[in-house]
Amino acid sequence: MSLLDTLLVPFRTPAITLGATSTSWGEVAGFVTGALCVWLVARQNVWNWPIGILNNIAFLALFMTSGLYADGWLQVVYMALAIYGWWSWLRGGQAHTHLPVSHTTSSQWRALLGAGVAGTALLTWILETHTDSTVPLPDALTTVLSLLATWGQARKKVESWWLWITADLIYIPLYAYKELWLTAILYVGFLALCVLGLRTWRADLRTRESVAA
Repeated sequence: MSLLDTLLVPFRTPAITLGATSTSWGEVAGFVTGALCVWLVARQNVWNWPIGILNNIAFLALFMTSGLYADGWLQVVYMALAIYGWWSWLRGGQAHTHLPVSHTTSSQWRALLGAGVAGTALLTWILETHTDSTVPLPDALTTVLSLLATWGQARKKVESWWLWITADLIYIPLYAYKELWLTAILYVGFLALCVLGLRTWRADLRTRESVAA
C-alpha cells in the first residue's frame, strides 16, 4: 500500500449506511465542514475561509477516490483561493479595510464568460483524453463554475451566488449518479444556503447604497 493510500484509509472507512450504499468518514467530514462554511459565508463571517480549507481537504480525498478528478484537483485551487479570500475580506477594501459587498461589473462579466467557456472546453478535453472519467463535461463545467464563483466570493460580488446556484443544480444529480448520496444531500443544503446568502448580501448592498444616496 502506498503512502497516499495509507493516508486515505480514514476517509474511505464506512461511517454510516444509507440503503445499500456506505457513506465514508471523508464524506461525513465534507458534509459537516461544507455546511458550516456556506452558512458562515452567507453571514459574511471571515471564519468561513479556514473552515473551507478543512472542507477542501476532505473533498480532495473523497473525489480522487470517486473518479471525479477535476473536482478533486479543484480543491487544491480552492485552498489557494481561500488564502486570497481570507486576506481580501480582511484587507481588500479601500485603504486596506474590510471588503464591502459590490456588484460584478460589465467588464468582469465578459472576462468571466470568456474564462468559463475556454476553461470548460479545455478541461473537458483533458478529462476525456487523459483520464478514465465517465462524466467529463459535467465534471469540467462544475469545476469552472465553482472557480468563477469562488473568485466572486473572495471579492464579495453579490452575483457570485448565482454562479454557485447554477453549479449546485448540476452537482446534485452528478453526485447522485456517482452514488455519493450524502454529498448530493449536502449540495441540496448548499443550494438553500446559497439562496439565503444571495438574499442576505443583496439586503446588505441595498442598505449601503441607500445610506450612500
